[in-house]
Amino acid sequence: ALKERRSIGELVHHSDRGVQYCSSEYQAIHRQQNVSCSMTDGYDCYQNALAERINGILKMEYLLNKPTNLNEARKMVDESVKLYNEYRPHEALKYKTPDEVHRAF
Repeated sequence: ALKERRSIGELVHHSDRGVQYCSSEYQAIHRQQNVSCSMTDGYDCYQNALAERINGILKMEYLLNKPTNLNEARKMVDESVKLYNEYRPHEALKYKTPDEVHRAF
């Protein structure tokens, strides 16, 4: 990512809490390159799996066209999240949307 980086904007590296990502050497590279480190809190391995699942759904089901710029990418992600939460029924939620389940509480 650092080698191919084309932007001077903020770069965030998200990972689980694997020992290689927590090492002082790896974190020193983050500091040298002005990269923000984002990790799951605690040691709950399921948090990362959930994030990966949602990212996969966004990429494979919603973000089918490549955005031409960052503003378009943000708009596409916002629209995709809205569709996912408000219109897409989920089998695990007995074919309700996440929004319906959330409002029921």
